[in-house]
Amino acid sequence: MMNKDRWKALMGVMGFEPSLDCYDILYAAYSEKHRFYHTAKHIDAMLKHFDEVKELAQRPNELELAIWFHDAIYKPFSKSNELDSAVWARDFMLANGADESNAQRVYDLIMATVHDVDVTYNNDAQLMVDIDLTILGTPPPVYDAFEKHVRKEYRWVPYFIYQKKRKQLLNSFLQHKNIYHLAYFREKFEDNARSNIKRAINTL
Repeated sequence: MMNKDRWKALMGVMGFEPSLDCYDILYAAYSEKHRFYHTAKHIDAMLKHFDEVKELAQRPNELELAIWFHDAIYKPFSKSNELDSAVWARDFMLANGADESNAQRVYDLIMATVHDVDVTYNNDAQLMVDIDLTILGTPPPVYDAFEKHVRKEYRWVPYFIYQKKRKQLLNSFLQHKNIYHLAYFREKFEDNARSNIKRAINTL
């Protein structure tokens, strides 16, 4: 998982050093024991979907790097996981000689995974968000396992509180005309996502 050769190739095309120390730290982060969904497996799944739509990206290398970093910091008690991950990615790029504008774009891509409905996303941010949400449109057994894994990550939260918050989040997706921004994802995942979410709400 989280193929090291792929990381090295990405570093090469971006003009960075191999940065294997950073790879090791990222891998360790995604392997933390409190994680059940936000793991290396999630990164691999996103990279797989990215490969299928790479030609749609305006800056595919930046989008791929954002995927690697987007859940690097994941603490269930924290409300700043995306921000902390985005700062880490931006600092990493700047330390490797990237322009401020490039580093800021990666930062913005990661911040898009906050899934703020009031934000208007550019093309690559739409791709980032849609790729991150592909799990919603997976076959029912895969989606149901996702729900169980998320609950495990928040097992310290009393069930009645978790139930309320989870329903609110899931309902927020259903309130929009489309869960996914781009036609490719709507055609492939939209119907399944809505079915999965409705079923999850009913079973909470």
